[in-house]
Amino acid sequence: MPAWGGWVLGIAICAFLPELPSASWLGAWIVGAAVLARRAGSRWRPWLVGLLAVSLGLGYAAWRAQARLEQELSPAWAKRPIAFVASVRGLPVPGEYGTRLTLEVERTLTPGAALPPRVQLFDYRKQEWPPGSRWRLAANFKPRRGSANAFGFDAEQWLWSEGLLASGSAGKARERLADSMDLTAWVDGWRATQVARVERILGVGRESALVSALTVGAQQRVAAADWRLFAATGLTHIVSISGLHITMMAGMVAWACARALRRWPLTRSPRVATAVAAWLAAAVYALLAGFSVPTQRTLFMLLVASGCLISRRQLSPFQAWWLALALVLALDPFSVLAPGLWLSFGLVAALMLGTWARRRPESAWRAALSGQWAAGVASLVPLAAWFGGFPLVSPLANALAIPYVSMLLTPLSLLAVLSPWDGLLPLAGIAVRGFYLGVEWLAQGPAWHVAGSPWPLLALAAAGSVWLIAPRGVPGKGLAAVLLLPLLLYRPPGPAPGAVRATVFDVGQGLSLLVQTANHALLFDTGAGDAERVVLPQLRGLGVDSLDVLLLSHHDADHDGAANGVLRALPVRRLLAGQPQSLAPWRAQPCRQGDGWSWDGVRFEVLGPPPAAAGDEDNARSCVLRVSGARHALLVSGDAPLSIEDALAAQYGDRLRSTVLIAGHHGSRTSSGEAWLNAARPRLALISAGYLNRYRHPHPEVLRRLREHGALALRTDQDGALTLELADEPAWRCLRRESPRYWRARGDCGGEVMAD
Repeated sequence: MPAWGGWVLGIAICAFLPELPSASWLGAWIVGAAVLARRAGSRWRPWLVGLLAVSLGLGYAAWRAQARLEQELSPAWAKRPIAFVASVRGLPVPGEYGTRLTLEVERTLTPGAALPPRVQLFDYRKQEWPPGSRWRLAANFKPRRGSANAFGFDAEQWLWSEGLLASGSAGKARERLADSMDLTAWVDGWRATQVARVERILGVGRESALVSALTVGAQQRVAAADWRLFAATGLTHIVSISGLHITMMAGMVAWACARALRRWPLTRSPRVATAVAAWLAAAVYALLAGFSVPTQRTLFMLLVASGCLISRRQLSPFQAWWLALALVLALDPFSVLAPGLWLSFGLVAALMLGTWARRRPESAWRAALSGQWAAGVASLVPLAAWFGGFPLVSPLANALAIPYVSMLLTPLSLLAVLSPWDGLLPLAGIAVRGFYLGVEWLAQGPAWHVAGSPWPLLALAAAGSVWLIAPRGVPGKGLAAVLLLPLLLYRPPGPAPGAVRATVFDVGQGLSLLVQTANHALLFDTGAGDAERVVLPQLRGLGVDSLDVLLLSHHDADHDGAANGVLRALPVRRLLAGQPQSLAPWRAQPCRQGDGWSWDGVRFEVLGPPPAAAGDEDNARSCVLRVSGARHALLVSGDAPLSIEDALAAQYGDRLRSTVLIAGHHGSRTSSGEAWLNAARPRLALISAGYLNRYRHPHPEVLRRLREHGALALRTDQDGALTLELADEPAWRCLRRESPRYWRARGDCGGEVMAD
């Protein structure tokens, strides 16, 4: 269907533009495409109609995007108290440090301030926020912003696609108003009631979390450790309410309705009644489950199929597929940025392609194997592109889990939740425990991690995937498999001998620095939190599957918080730490002043901490490292304070001279002192700090010092991840400038190439 396909393509193109096209340019383009399509001959008309559809899709997406951009929080109101009235939407998410919830803003009470229609709020006091409740309250908000790295989860992209254009923290005072009485509030209240009931019977834990996720879409209740198990087995898609569950519900209702109408023919059109009943059941289930993208996709495909059945019109499976995708994007063009949309639609397309032009249906077991093969092959490229790899046990895990979840766990959980009798819930809990036993066993299997590939390799692998799952009569399947190999085996080229590549990951308020030579890699600190959040996706995306040295400057959560995750996931040949006793049971060696080694013509020298700092506070015991290549050097000091800097400057003098300085303590005024800067004489300073962090790093005094010493400052909070190439002529790249998107905040990056 060229028209629907063009519409979808136009919306997809808009999502990746660095700037939105002007309305006048778009209008002229659409009018021109329409005139050409009307006047063209039959040979060219389908192509011009497709071009017109692309233009209309692009124009529609740009119009919706511009309207959303105008709703964003003004930077002038960042971190200033704003009073407003809002309703709680969805289910609040309890966490270790507080509750996260979504609010729908009714009106802003602070004069001159304007809040977006939907905001995300964090309540660190863990108060009760019933779904549908309305409140008058005040909060300090930040504009929508997330860490900007080359690989892994993009929080800023997710916030944009969800329409959460500001994030804030609740103040102490709040006043409850009359609750919302609309359908959304009623549905959310019912979902919350069922979650509370399940947790009352089964207790707060993985059993109640999975039952709630499969029945009312409360996926946020599932623990992060369990999500990692699902990711390690390729089962994430069946844990959330997806097309599989919606279709199962529609099929069960259609079967029951058809049986009833055969016995009691209450209508002259049993086919119409069956189609309507099945679709309504699917719609109710999707609504009660939160109306996620996978449920929308299935619901619209069922709507198209039901419409064709009722109107006696014939649409091919692919025509229905295109129409459903076009409807989803018409309702929410921003969902084009959600990997789940393309995974769900892509897997359905793969299943249809595998059975295309088949004269006779396969037997049940052959159809199951063929479907599993098609789904596995089709998921290779998107999983590699978005998640950096795939578990090798995924085909086996899906073959075992899909029937278990679809035929036993989900129906039993639904019956338990919908039944007024609580006796079925413990049975559902037993079924969940059986499911987890299998998942934990399968999660021990290996995974294949791939490096971030350039788009030609992705396109080549995508073509190979389609070729592999094409119908049996298509020749050249062996060549199709060869097309996948470049993606699976690709590794980015390393720096030349004697050169250094340094990447400062955007870990928020923390530090993580990767230093690469031609054949070796050192990671200096890991940042805070879960290693799977930022650090591990970046290492895998850069082709780093082992570390020669992991150096942890000192024992602060923002420097070594993700160390355990890195050590569990990657082979580490040598572990150095400023406070090795904090890393038990890992065997860490202390950073000793004077230690050093050489890799590929690059010298690594441990300059600190000095022996006199052994009894000082944590920051004073930070490891200090200098990396010197053929012409340029890099100096990093963790959180070492001014007293340590002064001592090292007095001890080493000009030996500290370095082209690049990683600013100490995230730009705090307790580091990067005059003596340190006089000795190092950097031309470039890199500052790793969180956006609008509560410490107000980097301090204006530090920025002034750097300017006065002629050092150009680059900041992860403004520029995203920073990549340095220290070869003949030092150069740097900033992710926010290197990969611009209209929905992503920009940074100036301080220029592209440093003059010598």
